Amino acid sequence: MTAESSAPVPTAGPARPVSLTVGAAITALEGAALAVVGVWDMVSALSGQSKQLALNEFGGVVIVLLGVLPVLAARALLRGRRWGRSPSVLTNSICLPVGYYMVQSGGAMVVVGALVILLGLVGIGALLNPKSTAALYAPHEG
Repeated sequence: MTAESSAPVPTAGPARPVSLTVGAAITALEGAALAVVGVWDMVSALSGQSKQLALNEFGGVVIVLLGVLPVLAARALLRGRRWGRSPSVLTNSICLPVGYYMVQSGGAMVVVGALVILLGLVGIGALLNPKSTAALYAPHEG
């Protein structure tokens, strides 16, 4: 009997539900978009488009860091880590008032705001879906 034949065969765990994958993808998209806005803020300050260089640089760094958390939370969700759900739901919840004020500003922002609201609602629904909850909070064998 060889060592390979006596090794236990790993059993495949339950597959990740589509709702959890969708919620994680939306959260990652929102985090990446937030990071892009932060980089844009820093670049606009460096290019002379802003009168308050230090404020825009610092604000851009803060926004980039705020964008990293949702990306890390989405990564955690894809790995089945429970902690990723709370920051992901929070990120998607914040999209609702942001989208509302974008819609209220009028013009082309109405479409963008409606998309932000839609992404937030779909993200919350996907993350709070019973299948997502079961996948994250199922008892793990160990």
